[in-house]
Amino acid sequence: MRHHRFVTPIRIALDLAAICVAVVIATYLRLNLTFEAPARGEFWRIAPLIASLQIVTGFATSLYRGRWRYGSYDEIAALGATALLTTGGFFLVNQYYFADDRPIPQSAVIVGGIFGLVLMAAIRYSWRLLLERLRRPTEEDAEKMLVFGAGEAGVQIVTSLLRSPSSKYLPVAFLDDAPSKRRLRIMGVPMLGGRENVAYAKDRTGATTLLIAIPTADAQTIGQLSDIADEVGLQVKVLPSFEEMLDGAVTASDIRDLTDEDLLGRRQLDTDVDSIAHYISGKRVLVTGAGGSIGSELCRQLSRLGLGELIMLDRDESALHATEMSIHGRSLLDTDETVLADIRDLAALRVIFEERRPDVVFHTAALKHLTLLERYPAEAFKTNVIGSWNVLQAAQEVGVDVMVNVSSDKAANPTSVLGYSKRVAERLTADVGLAQKSNRYLSVRFGNVLGSRGSVLGIFQHQVARGGPLTITDRKASRYFMTIPEAVQLVIQAGAIGENGEVLILDMGEAVSIYDLARRIIQRSGSDAEIEFTGLRPGEKLHEELLGVGEQDDRPAHRLISHAKVPPLDPAALAEPALDVRERMIELS
Repeated sequence: MRHHRFVTPIRIALDLAAICVAVVIATYLRLNLTFEAPARGEFWRIAPLIASLQIVTGFATSLYRGRWRYGSYDEIAALGATALLTTGGFFLVNQYYFADDRPIPQSAVIVGGIFGLVLMAAIRYSWRLLLERLRRPTEEDAEKMLVFGAGEAGVQIVTSLLRSPSSKYLPVAFLDDAPSKRRLRIMGVPMLGGRENVAYAKDRTGATTLLIAIPTADAQTIGQLSDIADEVGLQVKVLPSFEEMLDGAVTASDIRDLTDEDLLGRRQLDTDVDSIAHYISGKRVLVTGAGGSIGSELCRQLSRLGLGELIMLDRDESALHATEMSIHGRSLLDTDETVLADIRDLAALRVIFEERRPDVVFHTAALKHLTLLERYPAEAFKTNVIGSWNVLQAAQEVGVDVMVNVSSDKAANPTSVLGYSKRVAERLTADVGLAQKSNRYLSVRFGNVLGSRGSVLGIFQHQVARGGPLTITDRKASRYFMTIPEAVQLVIQAGAIGENGEVLILDMGEAVSIYDLARRIIQRSGSDAEIEFTGLRPGEKLHEELLGVGEQDDRPAHRLISHAKVPPLDPAALAEPALDVRERMIELS
């Protein structure tokens, strides 16, 4: 408050000086570039009147009440209103009160008002520029940074950095591939070209860091810029996606190191679960495979959504222990929350479902390692097919309202035992769902889940730590990726927006080159590990698919989630005799 009392008189004095100078200039111009002694005397007679009008109108419009930062854009409306009222008020006084002896011509009043507004605005702009210069971080205290991307995020982050004296980074140049932006200069920071000019910009400015200020950048863009930065010795920083930033506003605290997820183009998508999670609020929810990567994260997110009861089912007691520990910070495995059972055991499932009577079931339990299941197809059939059918039967018998079956992108045009078994489970779920009237039974289909057990990213990181080599099936292989939180959000969202007989698929962006991913992980680690090509394994695809033949990419409920229809499979077909389990799953899928 004391600071405001001190500053306001100075601001008023500057405005009064501007008004007086403006009136003098306008009068001088009106009197044919002369300002004789009588005119000077008349001006000093009216100066107190002009000053009084300016002060009164300034307080009336709140210009001098400290409601806006001096020189800010928020102040413009009040400044314009003040100038208009002051000019209009003096025009009337000059017209009627000084009708017989006007101290200055009326035209000088109007022109002086315009000049006054321009001068007051110019003083504020100069003040703002001075403050911004004084507040800028210095080269001695901050790291010089190139900013790639002159869009909204780039402008916001540069503005934030230049207005913070304690900033760790000093933006010294913009880079952008858009030709229309090549002559830009923002906050005094020049544009030095596109990605082909990174080396030139580094040499000219002495920058040590490159910030990729494009929250929507895909894996290809981030990867290419990362490669260029590595070649010229620049560290790489990125901004999170707009979905990860509060209100979409970008600040210096949002700058972070490049992660493996960024290289995959996985700028995490938010499917707004909270807005649709009402269907599980207060309900009894059972999760199979609760100790797995997806199941455990699903349990953690569900535990925060106001359930009536959470039932975590798994055949692995150690995994159940870990999941309960991650939720409560303690785990004695002595509550009804944890259930030890195998989905292959229909009798056990029936007892559990009858006693606990869940309202919603998320079925994540499965065998998922492609190579191993190629060797042991009968195990895939027992767990992924029969086990899923057991869960479906138990759910049907107690009237579960919603059941979501977790599937895989390998179920789209399957070529492996894993894909066949998951496709059969999708079709069984569709058959049960299409027979329902009020309850909903559907599936969700995932790509590779980052951070899950057996994820290629984790394998590469382990191989780099051991000095290599990094093993890849084929130089051209590509895969779709999603994060565990994204996968879980899709599962929960599916229960609210999916319909019977559907499979839902999250938009995971462009498929990522596994070779490029391995190469960039090696670069970032500083390792000299080599890449070894092993050839495609039995059942493995060169490129994964998200939609099968005949499936349409419809998005009726959410722009990031596709809905595809799955043909039902009569479960009676499971009982037919077969000599070869693999052939049977191919036939059923």
